[in-house]
Amino acid sequence: MFRLIHEMRVRIITAPAFTSEKIIGAILFEATMDGQMEGKPVPSFLWNDRGVMPFLKVDKGQQTEADGVQLMKPIPGLDDLLARAVKLGIFGTKMRSVIAQNSPAGIAAIAKQQFEVGAQISAHGLMPILEPEVSIKCPDKAGAEATLRAELQKGLDALPEGTQVMLKLTIPDVANFYRPLIGHPRVARVVALSGGYTRADACEKLSHNHGMIASFSRALINELKKQMSDEEFNTALQTSVDEIYQASVKKV
Repeated sequence: MFRLIHEMRVRIITAPAFTSEKIIGAILFEATMDGQMEGKPVPSFLWNDRGVMPFLKVDKGQQTEADGVQLMKPIPGLDDLLARAVKLGIFGTKMRSVIAQNSPAGIAAIAKQQFEVGAQISAHGLMPILEPEVSIKCPDKAGAEATLRAELQKGLDALPEGTQVMLKLTIPDVANFYRPLIGHPRVARVVALSGGYTRADACEKLSHNHGMIASFSRALINELKKQMSDEEFNTALQTSVDEIYQASVKKV
């Protein structure tokens, strides 16, 4: 199964559309980081052949929902993984937790955990992407986003001078809601996750959020099929990349 998954990832990364012209970074699974692409380590191929910064997913999934949220599971051996990532040329990391309800205590716990693990990652010289995802099915999504923004603001204000993180957030219900975070001196970038929206819906919503760019996975690759010819595959990927790029850089 992993061989088939790796083959699909290779097909995506080696496609003509997958270059630094419209793509800044790519998030890898650990097994992909350790793999080879055209005879080179995948992170090296991404940076040297594509001009795309490699990131590593470091979380081990989420815990069972409690207090309206899913915290990250423990990450055993994280320091060893981060040291290995640095040697392989990884630029940064990302880790996901999930907010299902507007629970102030639960969201505070999510933010606390994200910043704590982020500090451990920063200590290795890597750029942490904090990803506290607000579920698009949250019954009070706008309220949860307000609670989250306040907690993130507190966490960012407490970061040491010279430290930066990236934030990967669900596209907010209120356009430009995360502008205060985008302008924060401790924030390198704020990127948007597609969160289960269709590509068309995610791009339309993103186009109303100035300073926020896409970090889509499902919305990027949903239409790609193994049985496609190279021409069909490359055309579908190019279309997807173009639409997501336009929503990231051309705002309304």
